[in-house]
Amino acid sequence: MTKLSVNINKIATLRNARGGNLPDVVKVALDCERFGAQGITVHPRPDERHIRFDDVRRLKPLLKTEFNIEGYPSENFIELVLSVHPHQVTLVPDPPDALTSNSGWDTIDYKDFLIPIIKQFKDKGIRTSIFIDPVVELINYAADIGTDRVELYTEAYAKNYSLNREIAIEDYLLGAEAAVRAGMGVNAGHDLNLDNLYYFSRNVPCLLEVSIGHALICDSLYLGLEKTIIAYLQELKK
Repeated sequence: MTKLSVNINKIATLRNARGGNLPDVVKVALDCERFGAQGITVHPRPDERHIRFDDVRRLKPLLKTEFNIEGYPSENFIELVLSVHPHQVTLVPDPPDALTSNSGWDTIDYKDFLIPIIKQFKDKGIRTSIFIDPVVELINYAADIGTDRVELYTEAYAKNYSLNREIAIEDYLLGAEAAVRAGMGVNAGHDLNLDNLYYFSRNVPCLLEVSIGHALICDSLYLGLEKTIIAYLQELKK
């Protein structure tokens, strides 16, 4: 079954809006695990406007499931990942002021930039993944830079799902197949939710993991966190 990694950035955003420690980011992460999530994702940004670097350090020794740290590979980010040593690092091409991830890596133009960074993580036994658009050419180049996995950027799928889901998923099918042929694992994330997750996970081949944050946290306001995580797991199990 495809694993569910819960991105807890929005929990940290809520905490930071008021100050103090409510909600408690660490407690929420542990509760997500207790409710069945198979992983926790965080995306620390340079301004620490949601997840803080200290949150990342506090989480690592307490989590029992897979820990995925995603972010732009700045010097500070690389140092954090190497010191914390998560199960997986997911590299995204976000500039520091980006509201949220909004594109995948251009693995042609950034090949020489990414190769030594990925090697640095892999030499320390950290699985690497890169955020990428479902473009076969870019995915083929991703294999050349040495990444273990690609995370398919699913905003376009989510945006077009209600218009024509068969067309919306076409590029993702081709992208996933290309990744598998090249010997890479396939993750996915961005704007996946209870409406579109089942169709995506049922059709995309060899999907190992989805990382979901915003929609899942929004759903939990109505359903509660435990029922929400159970609902997402059920979509993946169907």
